[in-house]
Amino acid sequence: METPDGIEITGEIGERYEEVLTPSALELIVRLHRELADRRLELLEAREARVQELADGGTLRFLEETRHLREDPTWRVADPAPGIVDRRVEITGPTDRKMTINALNSGAKVWLADQEDANTPRWANVVGGQLNLLDAINRTIDFTAENGKAYALRPDDELATIVMRPRGWHLPEKHVLVDGRETSGSLVDFALYVATAGIRQFAKGLGPYFYLPKLESHLEARLWNDAFVLAQEYLGIPQGTIRATVLIETYPAAFEMEEILYELRDHSAGLNAGRWDFMFSVIKSFRTRGTQFMLPDRNAVTMTVPFMRAYTELLVKTCHKRGAHAIGGMAAFIPSKDEAVNTTAFAKVRDDKTREARDGFDGSWVAHPGMVELCKEVFTDVLGERPHQIARTRDDVEVTAGQLLDVAATPGDVTEAGLRNNVSVAIQYLRHWLDGLGAVAIFDLMEDAATAEISRSQVWQWLHNDVTLADTGRTVTKDLVQEIVAEEIAQLPGDPADYEEAKQTFLEVAVADDYADFLTLPAYRRMP
Repeated sequence: METPDGIEITGEIGERYEEVLTPSALELIVRLHRELADRRLELLEAREARVQELADGGTLRFLEETRHLREDPTWRVADPAPGIVDRRVEITGPTDRKMTINALNSGAKVWLADQEDANTPRWANVVGGQLNLLDAINRTIDFTAENGKAYALRPDDELATIVMRPRGWHLPEKHVLVDGRETSGSLVDFALYVATAGIRQFAKGLGPYFYLPKLESHLEARLWNDAFVLAQEYLGIPQGTIRATVLIETYPAAFEMEEILYELRDHSAGLNAGRWDFMFSVIKSFRTRGTQFMLPDRNAVTMTVPFMRAYTELLVKTCHKRGAHAIGGMAAFIPSKDEAVNTTAFAKVRDDKTREARDGFDGSWVAHPGMVELCKEVFTDVLGERPHQIARTRDDVEVTAGQLLDVAATPGDVTEAGLRNNVSVAIQYLRHWLDGLGAVAIFDLMEDAATAEISRSQVWQWLHNDVTLADTGRTVTKDLVQEIVAEEIAQLPGDPADYEEAKQTFLEVAVADDYADFLTLPAYRRMP
């Protein structure tokens, strides 16, 4: 396979890989790396500096140096782009062949084609997912299950619009080297998509659309914007063709929403409320600050608790003030064969989506095709025939930094049942992640890397604050966590030895003295 000067592919070249690893895509990776790699590393260092500032007693705040942007009423983001004007229901999921077809056929308006938290960065997934997206846009994709059931795409006008999510800035791509250095997983995912499937999406009258994960500042958004400008110049497509929705799923980003929209304004498609990663980031940001930022059992932290409510209200107001879509959070429930379970879960999902629609969100996420119609129905009750409610500017909302930081007002307890659930979910998920599967059904919920992160982070937080469990009176210690790990693994199907690597990875990020910023970093190093 021909490669441009300066780039080395260390991963195996499988069947049809050259359709994604094209000379054009690889040359774009080289250009992006040489232009942006050093800035990316500087921004990651800035994240570490912020964590140290918080550990030293600092806090998060709205930036004084960008106050003029927030107070300037004149600027707006670009008008909604074709295919992402009506986003009342979006489905998320990995880019395996069956999910690609099912998601596109689901009746959702948008499919978040996930190369990030619902995927794992095995080399075969990095390239294979891109091949599936290329085949989907070319309408050459099909799938036959082991039971003989065949899957094929509906007509184009019935399909969801593809919006691809690349990996976050923190993740490297060890199988692609430029000038002898590891590349950015974000830029590799972006370049492979925009130069292959994305350019074909543009030819069909849409555009290369993206969800951007785990940004922590407007300067990180500026880096993405510069990548978009460079790519559009290189590919010869108009500036503004690329559009991106940013997930506000880190605590620092919640204080820079307007600035993030401003940096991406010509390429912006709005903001999304990424609830699980947001909780994970609360712990990560203030992990050394004791019980002031202590969260109860993760399933007890609903979207109506004060600091989460402030976050979502501010997100809607910010987006609509600037003409951008505000997209709500995930409904992770998977329909069950148990009708009693379904009845309870569907009622909770309906309440959640109803609150979002009434609060002004323009759409929301589901993880399973079986939830699409419920979400669509709820939002249609509010929207009617309108594609969105951006005109509803929520001038009634005023959110202070203190309200965003008021984690201490969150009701709920830390229980042994919650501890056990965190241990079991994280270990089950990590086993599948290390085997190459990024979206896993556990306890009737679709779990991905975000829920594994909150699970292990809570264990670390409770352990390092000597928390007493409300239901049993036991203190969370390293010995107790290791005891529960052994007990929970013993209850899982298969041989306990099957979970050994997952167990060791979990313990590495849950009970160590030092907190690992992302569990996927040490886990990725364990991957081939």
